[in-house]
Amino acid sequence: MNEVFYIAAGVAVFSTLLAITRLNAVHSLLYMVVSLMAVAVIFFVLGAPYIAALQAIVYAGAIMVLFIFVIMMLNQGPESAKQERAWLSPRMWIGPAAMAAVLFVELALILRGDGNSLPGTRIVEPKEVALALYGPYFLVVELGSMLLLAGLVGAYHLGRRPPEPPKEERS
Repeated sequence: MNEVFYIAAGVAVFSTLLAITRLNAVHSLLYMVVSLMAVAVIFFVLGAPYIAALQAIVYAGAIMVLFIFVIMMLNQGPESAKQERAWLSPRMWIGPAAMAAVLFVELALILRGDGNSLPGTRIVEPKEVALALYGPYFLVVELGSMLLLAGLVGAYHLGRRPPEPPKEERS
């Protein structure tokens, strides 16, 4: 299990570095999704399968899809459609696909094994996570939700079309 942890950690660090250094936002987001999936594998290895599932569903799934949607919403017009096709060339998918394949193999090895996590760790049940989120970490959860709401309102404000002027001003 130690090898799986270190390989997943290496994938997380490498993909995060690539996410930071890519100039194209869509490429950066793809590497960020791989990084978040690697962190989910690390959570799984450390004995937190519920947090791993939340990491994969919420962060790698929902929030990254929201980011891609906002980027696509901000790039409007025929020029942006041509640019998006150029960004998503098959050659661009090689790096994220290779790292995702490594993570998939690791996850298959973990699930094929005896299901034990690293020695010295214990399985965290969903009830314990819920009690912690609505107990001592309630303020942090609420601040995180307010930050997400502010991001959503900001994306809507940036993506909306300007109102059309009244008819008498057009002529």
